[in-house]
Amino acid sequence: MEIISDKAAMAARSEAVRLEGKTIAFVPTMGYLHEGHLSLLKKGRSLCDYLVLSIFVNPTQFGPNEDLDAYPRDEERDQKVAREAGVDAIFMPNNEMMYGPNYQTYVALEKLPYHLCGLSRPVHFRGVATVVTKLFNIVRPHTAIFGEKDFQQLAVIRQMVKDLDFGIEIIGGPTVREPDGLAMSSRNAYLTPEQRKDAAALYKSLNQAQEMVSAGEKSAAAILEKASETILAVPGAEIDYAKLCDPATLDDVEAIAGPALMALAVKIGATRLIDNKVLEP
Repeated sequence: MEIISDKAAMAARSEAVRLEGKTIAFVPTMGYLHEGHLSLLKKGRSLCDYLVLSIFVNPTQFGPNEDLDAYPRDEERDQKVAREAGVDAIFMPNNEMMYGPNYQTYVALEKLPYHLCGLSRPVHFRGVATVVTKLFNIVRPHTAIFGEKDFQQLAVIRQMVKDLDFGIEIIGGPTVREPDGLAMSSRNAYLTPEQRKDAAALYKSLNQAQEMVSAGEKSAAAILEKASETILAVPGAEIDYAKLCDPATLDDVEAIAGPALMALAVKIGATRLIDNKVLEP
């Protein structure tokens, strides 16, 4: 396994792989790898000749007073996990390598970012779209795999790739969960043992929502009211948003007429967790 920190070296390595007629799959991450990341790497490994993982905590997707400095990091462990997963190369640039002096170019979508997480994190998806564009131009993959837990991020990247003619196949990997249903996330490391138990309320509310829809409930307001009750029963829980929306546009829906995305962002203590489920009538 190669560990590459220079973007020119990474681009040259990818070009060499392509000249050999081999395919490249790419899993971009911010590190602190968990089973969710491993599921994406496993999928990528099955699709390509050469598997690239990137580890870069991207500063442009964090707003003021967010957890950029506190974001969990463990490069040595990540490298061990990646090696065992069959990764061929890890691209690990630093901030200066990715955003040099006088950096001033960003990628922004007009509609998709202005829903869900984008409402409380206004710079987030501009940063995501920008760094993913840069990573795609450096790694030049044929396929890239992202987790469905970050549903809005996946939607933004798919739209960007379509609009800008990247010619890269974007694959979504199903959310991987803890035994009690909590979606795996690097930020789960912030939770105290008691908060960790409380965080299961997000998955519980999603399952309750599906049960209501399966029983014939069509009112988004009724479904969201029940979800809020379940989540706010947790001491100190704070709902950033609980939404039912169109899976393609992320526009709110008032009545269930087909598959609908239920998306949550909830603070348990100081930790902001997200989760989602596509509810099927």
